[in-house]
Amino acid sequence: MRTEQEMLDLILSTAREDERIRAVILSGSRTNPDAPKDFFQDFDVVYVVTDMTPYRRNLAWIQRFGELMILQLPDDMGDPPPADQPGYTYLMQFMDGNRLDLTVYPLDHMHEMVWEGFNQVLLDKDGDVSALIPPGCKVSLPQPPSQKQFDECCNEFWWVSPYAAKGLWRQELPYARTIQEEYIRPQLNAMLKWYVGVSTGFTGDPGKELKYIQRYLPEAWWQLLLRTYANADTEQAWQAQSMSPASRTCR
Repeated sequence: MRTEQEMLDLILSTAREDERIRAVILSGSRTNPDAPKDFFQDFDVVYVVTDMTPYRRNLAWIQRFGELMILQLPDDMGDPPPADQPGYTYLMQFMDGNRLDLTVYPLDHMHEMVWEGFNQVLLDKDGDVSALIPPGCKVSLPQPPSQKQFDECCNEFWWVSPYAAKGLWRQELPYARTIQEEYIRPQLNAMLKWYVGVSTGFTGDPGKELKYIQRYLPEAWWQLLLRTYANADTEQAWQAQSMSPASRTCR
């Protein structure tokens, strides 16, 4: 597996050797001081270019970055529909384990670029791009809910929960799982995010999709949360076939 430095050297040397690439910006977890560092981190990179034509749908050009295991072109996909933006993105997973999410973006549209999180300018040939990059921020910081948001979250959680219970009782495990993950869990996650906010004065960062939530929960709460992801309870309900649905009494 190529090291972080080897990947950055490749990304930067490609840009330095190409006059049409005027700047290189690194973003994502590699620039977030709160993100744990490991070899699974993607390289989220933006090339700022003077001409988009040579880089759009150019599968020969991206071969320089390594042997591909799988490639995704989100701007050419129908589901989900592509974002309406002037850039073009290559999502590349390489055989050596590295992943590069590379967006090529036109220089004359830089003022339209939406920046989130932490960003680091690795190369700025003209000195013009750095001034356009805002200071880093934690995009997943909780925000205080309104009373209406809080009430509706609670209402939705308790309204939908019986659907999962009915699905389990009826041995409809795929249905019950879908209800749990697509309808119930978003409300639970919202509550957990607000809990982090309240307990830290709305300065703690639970991370995207609550990936850092363990940092903020009491151990007993964390263990309870883990159980919601486990299969044991639902598998036991699914396997309770010694009693047919017709012979069971719903209480």
